[in-house]
Amino acid sequence: MEQLTKAEEKIMRILWKIKKGFVKDIISEMEDPKPPYNTVSSVVRLLKDKGFVDAKAYGRTHEYFPLVSKNKYRKFSFMQLFQNYFDNSHEELLSFMVENKELKEKDVQEIKELLKKMD
Repeated sequence: MEQLTKAEEKIMRILWKIKKGFVKDIISEMEDPKPPYNTVSSVVRLLKDKGFVDAKAYGRTHEYFPLVSKNKYRKFSFMQLFQNYFDNSHEELLSFMVENKELKEKDVQEIKELLKKMD
């Protein structure tokens, strides 16, 4: 699997939300100003080439649907972040979150409870 561009990820988020759709359906879910039809169509075809989506043809038009689940891509993206920025170290990740005040006392207690359940 490979990292998606911002444009590709935006379209994948829409497809994960709507489950399947034509290019016009994807565009209708986008914020204004909406990108041109041909731009979205090109990005969707790139996603198809990369194996992230597939399509069912209806004559010359195609209905696209995700092949890669949101959860699978989320796990991949997190692992990339974890490896590249935290050297696969849980300690570094937690230290970063604590130092940047991302973890509240309640969060720490929830983590402790999760760890107890794993034992």
